[in-house]
Amino acid sequence: MHDFTYYAQILISGLTIGSLYALIAIGYTMVYGILRLINFAHGDMFMVAGFIMIYITSWSSGFLGAGSIAVGLILTLILTVVLGVMIEKVAYKPLRSAPRMSVMISAIGVSYLLQNLSTYVTGGLAQAYPNIPWLRTEIQIGGITVRRLAILTPVLTILLVIALVIVIKHTKMGMAMRAVAKDFDTAQLMGIRIDRVISITFVIGSFLAAVGSILYFSYIGQVSPTIGAMPGLKSFVAAVFGGIGSVPGAVIGSYIIGICETFIKSNQDISIFSNAFTFALLIIILLIKPNGLFGEKLKEKV
Repeated sequence: MHDFTYYAQILISGLTIGSLYALIAIGYTMVYGILRLINFAHGDMFMVAGFIMIYITSWSSGFLGAGSIAVGLILTLILTVVLGVMIEKVAYKPLRSAPRMSVMISAIGVSYLLQNLSTYVTGGLAQAYPNIPWLRTEIQIGGITVRRLAILTPVLTILLVIALVIVIKHTKMGMAMRAVAKDFDTAQLMGIRIDRVISITFVIGSFLAAVGSILYFSYIGQVSPTIGAMPGLKSFVAAVFGGIGSVPGAVIGSYIIGICETFIKSNQDISIFSNAFTFALLIIILLIKPNGLFGEKLKEKV
């Protein structure tokens, strides 16, 4: 029989994992909301951000010492955003008027390109993630010992989501994003700068993926060329589960999946089914509510 402390630690761990999924899922749901595109390369951008942090801190540690961590964090955020915008300009923008299948194939191609490039550069081996001491420091909360990372991650995620919702609901750019999401062609006719809106969408999604990368790899301690695939896939499932195109839905879906997955993993008898549970849950929710928990019902034009 387990005590309260045991279940509290599992819950905190589930909230941490759910928060990390949420930071990736928002990128999926925003890009889909604007372009009706599933950016399959998003999970691999998350992985590349991990390697960027590793190589920058390793390169700069010789002459910056402890300051290499701060430089690594800043450049990881900047370079991941640059990578996201470059992918949109090179792989997606030329295909904007092409059939959706073509764009989807392009996204899958970018995903494998990032994986293969990472394998070539790293030799395919997992590499240790830089230690960010403040995140790994353990603290006591009501008799429960947790790392600061486990507390910071949900708090930071919620703050970022609130800031994002404010931007979407109460700024001119947010209004433009909502207009493009509602009707792409009409928004273009109304003079909205579509390319700028799409670029901002990729900037936001890439930035959140970079933040999620820093927190996730600090949590597990290593990065490998294929490590972004499963978190990316689960985050996509969370976005669909919550209603793809809905930012609050992506966040709530991520928390549900993260908490359920952590409780399943804590039971040795059924822990092997933790990944299967995620996709089984998706099938069930789509059978009951095809548009997800908070997704809008799409109207067919005739």
